[in-house]
Amino acid sequence: MSSRTLPLLFINLGGEMLYILDQRLRAQNIPADKAKKVMNDIITTMFNKKFLEELFKPQELYSKKALRTVFDRLAHASIMRLNQASMDKLYDLMTMAFKYQVLLCPRPKDILLVSFNHMDAIKDFVKDTPSILSQVDETYQQLIEMYTPLSSGDFQLIRQTLLIFFQDMHIRVSIFLKDKVQNSNGRFVLPTSGPVPHGTQAPGLIRMFGCNGEETSRLQFSNGGNYTSAIREGSFELFGDRVTKLGTNMYSVSRPVETHMSGTSKNSAQHTKVNTAPNPLAKEELNLLAKLMGGLEVQKPGNTDSGFRVNLFATDEEEEEALISRPDELSYGVIKIQATKDQQANAELAKIMGEFTESGDQSPSASSKGDDLLAMMDGL
Repeated sequence: MSSRTLPLLFINLGGEMLYILDQRLRAQNIPADKAKKVMNDIITTMFNKKFLEELFKPQELYSKKALRTVFDRLAHASIMRLNQASMDKLYDLMTMAFKYQVLLCPRPKDILLVSFNHMDAIKDFVKDTPSILSQVDETYQQLIEMYTPLSSGDFQLIRQTLLIFFQDMHIRVSIFLKDKVQNSNGRFVLPTSGPVPHGTQAPGLIRMFGCNGEETSRLQFSNGGNYTSAIREGSFELFGDRVTKLGTNMYSVSRPVETHMSGTSKNSAQHTKVNTAPNPLAKEELNLLAKLMGGLEVQKPGNTDSGFRVNLFATDEEEEEALISRPDELSYGVIKIQATKDQQANAELAKIMGEFTESGDQSPSASSKGDDLLAMMDGL
């Protein structure tokens, strides 16, 4: 498992989360000043210096439970609140979008270009706030310094680590289904046509060489696709054309986005609700997570009236139904994200999620064997 995968996973999932939240804030006609505050607060928390110092240390990936807890905390780093069903859907959309991008990267190294597309978008969200922009730029430079020197083999290991993390996640997304890049069982379709990766040639030719290194013969074969020559390589600099569209905002197109679970095994890690039984590495992992989350500075609303709820479903009723049905059925009914303003206004606010407290205020004793941290995680 690659120890350099976590920062890329975090930044790409965070970028997808911001795309989705930005779309929902617009769709629900949230006032511009409140929407901007939400985005600024989340990005400020994402790029907190102490948080990133821990994130960039070489380490293995956290479990799905641990990573989900980090994003629960991030999503509630401002005055916006999501109930459990909407948070479930937000996380599912984030993970499936990035899984799609990882699968379709022409080369393993192109995962870095996808990350830069997300970083470019994040910079655009805070372009009018210099203090936050400087935080993002500092992380950008850190990404360039850490990842551009890596070999193709290193990126292949990162890609395989990401795919192992995502392998049990098969949520169907209407955009992917309509574009025929996802099957009805939630699995993605890899193209057998289009440009080949940069630095390679279209398949279809076998060349044989003699002992002296000279070519002795050629053999043509059918490649089963319609491949074209590679397009130019994207820029790995701070500013530049990334070339690839993977990692850009697919929600900018005005069309509905629906998701629901595929009918796969209930033992799937994605389908099963959070498991409270610690694994053998729970103490070490949760202590790392507690330290990581201790750097998060969650801003709390000054009064209860300043907060508002964002619903990732078309109606409150649909959201409540998903909240009730998911634990028992471990699947979604068809749920919708609309890229245009919902016609039906929300009648009332649902019960918001509890306030998150600084994990630094809760100091587990050395003899707790991880129990206190598990309790803390369950309480978030």
